[in-house]
Amino acid sequence: MDSLITAAARALAAGDPLAALKRVALRDDPPALALRGIAMAQLGDLARAKDLLRRAARGFGSDEATARARCAIAEAEIALVSRDLGGPTRTLGAARRVLEARGDRANAAHAGYLEARRLLLIGRLDEAERTLDMLDADALPPASRAGYWLVAVGVAMRRIRAEAARAALDRAAHAARQVAIPALASEVERAAQALDAPAARMITHAGTQPLRLPAIEALVDSGALLIDACRLVVRAGPVIVPLAGRPVLFALARALAEAWPGDVARGTLIACAFRGRDADDSHRARLRVEIGRLRKTLGPVAELTATSRGFVLKPRKTRTVAVLAPPVEGDHAEVMALLADGEAWSSSALALALGVSPRTTQRALEALADAGRVESFGRGRACRWMAPNVPGFPTSLLLPAPLARG
Repeated sequence: MDSLITAAARALAAGDPLAALKRVALRDDPPALALRGIAMAQLGDLARAKDLLRRAARGFGSDEATARARCAIAEAEIALVSRDLGGPTRTLGAARRVLEARGDRANAAHAGYLEARRLLLIGRLDEAERTLDMLDADALPPASRAGYWLVAVGVAMRRIRAEAARAALDRAAHAARQVAIPALASEVERAAQALDAPAARMITHAGTQPLRLPAIEALVDSGALLIDACRLVVRAGPVIVPLAGRPVLFALARALAEAWPGDVARGTLIACAFRGRDADDSHRARLRVEIGRLRKTLGPVAELTATSRGFVLKPRKTRTVAVLAPPVEGDHAEVMALLADGEAWSSSALALALGVSPRTTQRALEALADAGRVESFGRGRACRWMAPNVPGFPTSLLLPAPLARG
């Protein structure tokens, strides 16, 4: 490797893309193209960066698999930044294996960190955590070490582990200070703000209270009967009752929990569960059926008792009942929560993260755009969506994850 390539690589590692471009801007050999692509990515011109990296990968010979794998990793990182969670990001595993086989520990570890970051974005926490556990953080390049710990922060927040999240954030901040790259320091600061912001609301008969992550963890550990509207489950201590596929039962459980220790009138339950304005015999008959199903489903943690005007929820092993709700609710709140990170998402990436069909996501985005709550730019596959201002959504880290901790 010649001196100009070496100097450009060192400048990029230090977060100085302009200094790197001064050395290789006029060169078209594959190593220079790769470095130019990384520099353009650091400057924010992602389209130009992808083009340069692809040209570099094509330029490397068949005996230069290591160089091609490094280009694939750089392109995958650009795809992650632009929230394109398919395509290039799916090549990370193959590129990582190539680099491991050829002894490039630093770049192989970087590919592993990017894999974990992608898995976190789409809510696959178990896989993200396993990937992090298999990585040696000390083998990562200094700039990537902060990113590794930021992924650990995200996993800990979604697992509702406040102490682990704080410890990982401290390590991320320490790594960011070592490399002194402003963009990285800014990312760590945003993670700190998310960790310190209210992440959910506790709703009881007495009112609504915003909760930060430590308070959420304490509530979960208290053994209270918790109706979690973030994950659509009911939990009491170690017992978890999933209701994600049963919206009527969840609506009934939530209405009963919000009124506890009082009862809820039958007409109110019908309006909550069936959105019926006027209860008729068919509504009342259906309510009896659904209450029977809910009574059986919640049997391990609570019982439902009929009263003169409706029904009341009676927890079995606790004297506390609460609803845990997202900071802001409403139509398409889960889409808005993901867009709250300030990045430009593709509709396919949103669909992947939310676990719904692309058409469902597109309809939600169109409705939000009509309401002036999101903006799009680009056309076709290059179309990206952003939320210009999302008050009330400090973080999306609690949304697409199971409540179970482990």
